[in-house]
Amino acid sequence: MKKTIYRSNVSYISSSALILFITFLSVTSSIAPLQAQACSRFVYHGVNSQIITARSMDWKEDIASDIWILPRGIARNGQAGPNSIKWTAKYGSVVTTAYDIATTDGLNEKGLVANLLWLADSEYPKPDKNKPAMAISLWAQYILDNYATVKEAVTALQAEPFHVYTAEVPGQKRLATLHLSISDSSGDSAIIEYIGGKQVIHHNRQYQVMTNEPTYEKQLAIQDYWKEVDGIAMLPGTSRPADRFARASFYVSAIPKSKDPEEALASVFGVIRNVSVPLGISTPNRPNISSTRWRSVVDHKRLLYFFESVMTPNVFWVDLKQVDFSADKGKVKKLSLGKNQRTIYAGNATSSFQNSAPFKFLGL
Repeated sequence: MKKTIYRSNVSYISSSALILFITFLSVTSSIAPLQAQACSRFVYHGVNSQIITARSMDWKEDIASDIWILPRGIARNGQAGPNSIKWTAKYGSVVTTAYDIATTDGLNEKGLVANLLWLADSEYPKPDKNKPAMAISLWAQYILDNYATVKEAVTALQAEPFHVYTAEVPGQKRLATLHLSISDSSGDSAIIEYIGGKQVIHHNRQYQVMTNEPTYEKQLAIQDYWKEVDGIAMLPGTSRPADRFARASFYVSAIPKSKDPEEALASVFGVIRNVSVPLGISTPNRPNISSTRWRSVVDHKRLLYFFESVMTPNVFWVDLKQVDFSADKGKVKKLSLGKNQRTIYAGNATSSFQNSAPFKFLGL
C-alpha cells in the first residue's frame, strides 16, 4: 500500500534559485497549454480570535452552483462502486455545489471550512479493490461531515481511510483534477493533494494561501521569494495562479487587524476581489485563467457564510447558528442561485432556503 507523504514545512531554497524558478515559471506558463481553472483561497488571522477564510470560484462557464443546508444524520457512500466507503454525517453543514453534483465549498457547524480548487498536476491512485474508495465529488463533503478541526481531519487522513478517484467534468472530456484546503476556527490550515498517485498533506497554521498552480510545495517556494520583496513597491499583477498567490500572500498579512469584525470582513473581501479574474477575461493560450463566478467568505467565530456572485449587486450570508442541523428535525434545504448565479439575495438569507430533495453526488 502506498504511504501518505506528510509535510508540515518546506526546506530552505536560496533567493537566486527562487529567481531562476520564477523566471522558469514565467516562460513556461506562457507557452504550455495547462488544462486548469483558476481559483484562490486564503485564511485571515485577526485579533480577538477573528479567523476568516475566503475563496474565489473561477470557471470558464456557468458552474451551476446552488447553496444547500445539509443536516446531521445523512447516510452517505463514496459513490465509487461496491468498495465505496460509507459514513453517516456527524455534523451539519452549509455548502455550495458545482453543477449540483459535488460539494466544492462549505462550512460545518463546528466552524470547519473545506474548499476545492483546481490543480492540473493532480494524479490520483489507481483503483485498488482492497482499499475503500470515494468519488472526488464527495471529498470536501466527507471532511465537513466527519471532522470538527483541521488537526482531527489531518490525523484521520494520514491513515488513508480511502482513496479518492476522479471522473470527467460535466460537459468536458477531461478528468477533474483538484486539491483540497481545510481551515478551522483556530486558524489552523491544511492542503491535501494527490501527486504521483500519493496523498500529500501540508499542515501548518502558516499555510494561509493557496491557488491552482504549481503544486503546493512549489507555491511555498514562490511565497518565500516574495517575502524578500517589498510588496508595497512591487507585486505581480496578472491573473496567473503564481501572481495571485503572491498578491494574496502579501495582502492577507498587510491588511489591518481590526477589532471590528465588520471592518475585518471588508478588508478580506477587498483581498479576495483583488485576486479575482474579471468576468469575460479569457486567454486562448492560458486555459488555466478563467473568469471569477462567485466568492465565499467565512467568519469562523460567528459561523457566518457570506456569498457574492459577480452577476448580482449584493453580498448575502447564511447564519449557521439559526439553522436546525439536528438529525431528527433538520431538513435538507436549497437556496437556488439561478443560471449564472443571477438570483438576487441581500443580507441574512437563512430564512430564504426551501425544503428540497438532496442533490445526487456524481459517482464513478
